[in-house]
Amino acid sequence: MELGRLSTDAPASFAVFADHLNFTRAAEELHISQPALHVKVRKLADTLGRPLYVRRGRRLALTPAGEQVARFARDLDARMTAFLSDVHGTAPTRVPTLAAGEGAYLYLLGDVVHPGIRLINGDRARTLTAVRTGRADLGVAVLDVLPADLDAPLLATYPQVLVMPDDHPLAERTSLTLADLAGTSLVVPPPTGPHRVGLERALRAADVPWTLAVEAEGWPLLLHFVSLRVGLAVVNGCVVPPPGLVGREIIDLPAVPYHAVHLPDRAEDPLVTGLLSAIRTALRRTPCTSRSPSTSTPPRRPSGTS
Repeated sequence: MELGRLSTDAPASFAVFADHLNFTRAAEELHISQPALHVKVRKLADTLGRPLYVRRGRRLALTPAGEQVARFARDLDARMTAFLSDVHGTAPTRVPTLAAGEGAYLYLLGDVVHPGIRLINGDRARTLTAVRTGRADLGVAVLDVLPADLDAPLLATYPQVLVMPDDHPLAERTSLTLADLAGTSLVVPPPTGPHRVGLERALRAADVPWTLAVEAEGWPLLLHFVSLRVGLAVVNGCVVPPPGLVGREIIDLPAVPYHAVHLPDRAEDPLVTGLLSAIRTALRRTPCTSRSPSTSTPPRRPSGTS
């Protein structure tokens, strides 16, 4: 096929698929059949000569070309909206869109959320994809490696803390080391999550034995199990323990850096700068005490980047 014969309908349909990464839900939103959407996406990939998505286990993920197509479709839609508004003499309506995970919304961004902001909830990978495809104006995520293709200003860093009942023997300490966790029964996230991977790696390097109490998804459920005295949990320092629990910093675990992420060419976009300003104002009011960025190890950039 010739590139010049590419219609605007195919990228627009693909952008909806990129939102869901699920053919069934995307087809329902587009009011077409799932086979018809499959055909649209396949023909678009054939036209461009690039795969637009890949399967990773049970999940689908966009390729860089897929992210580029989705971003192009959204840019085209925004330009069309601005053009029509100009023709009709009305001001275009642009609603800022923020992407972040459950923990960020619960413990960092609560004061930022209001009806005038569109929200996307997803893990780190989905947050980055939402920004890369133009679905989100700004994302917030914990990053240990900075993405080479995005601007990622640091928002705050927090120590990692051990959360326990306030009558636990370790609660008498003002701070802890990994060695203090020897023999502890821990409530931890599923094994594929970055927090679990990093914690297990640190415990193994320090030769600290521990046992698994239960696996749980999300900080609230981890804290709930600690409240039930199922075990103790290591969480990010921005997480506020509920009554009856206390947190103590583990001084030999690395700090956790929260970054904002946005496309480089949108650094001066009012939607991006407005969200960043609101988040920084909210963080200054947060009850959590963040560790100074100058005292923590900065996230790495991929090899070959500055």
